Amino acid sequence: MQERDDKAWTSQPPALLEVRGLRVAYGGIQAVKGVDFEVREGELVSLIGSNGAGKTTTLKAVTCGLLPVDGEILYQGRSIRGAGAWDLVAKGLIMVPEGRGVFARMSITENLLMGAFTRKDKSGIAADMEHMFELFPRLRERAAQLAGTMSGGEQQMLAMARALMGRPKILLLDEPSMGLSPIMVDKIFEVVRDVHALGVTMVLVEQNASRALALADRGYVMESGLISMSGAGSELLRDERVRAAYLGE
Repeated sequence: MQERDDKAWTSQPPALLEVRGLRVAYGGIQAVKGVDFEVREGELVSLIGSNGAGKTTTLKAVTCGLLPVDGEILYQGRSIRGAGAWDLVAKGLIMVPEGRGVFARMSITENLLMGAFTRKDKSGIAADMEHMFELFPRLRERAAQLAGTMSGGEQQMLAMARALMGRPKILLLDEPSMGLSPIMVDKIFEVVRDVHALGVTMVLVEQNASRALALADRGYVMESGLISMSGAGSELLRDERVRAAYLGE
């Protein structure tokens, strides 16, 4: 990719999230082998790569779901190594995990309220609940329905809405389109675009590279636990190596 322009670089917003030299292992197997990336305030950053590249492991380490072997994770300029995941949610670093992770025996409304469990502003919570129903009309129609009885796409909508109820400063999405019908994939990417347009900083991990990079301000390509390429989303979309490896061209 092109070398950075120092003048342009200095005019960019400060990094909200910085990952430096991240290494994560499962037993004796290194899944992430020294990853560096950053996310600036207001950006949508996509992390693409094949199965087993280390994308999900990286997100789990960032959200303190896994303890790194080495490296530093800085959020708002401060190390979060060893922090509790619940503390990060309260500070606005919120993840929608692969597989959605909805509370199956709770209603849609109860799931949304769980997303706001760190908040005390009742009027604000009520306003945000209404906003979620506007953003995801299908959730309003089924507000009393148990989450476990919903389709995969509906559960993905709920998981995203629940995360937004926490008012994230940065929202991490892990494979939001996985296993969904083409129509529902279109809807999920539409929601990702709309949420980003509201000013939410986002990290999007996706195997659907073309859709992810089309939305991204910047992207990183991950291979075998390492970042192999980075650049503007539009640049990566045009790169012949990316097109051959991830876009089937």
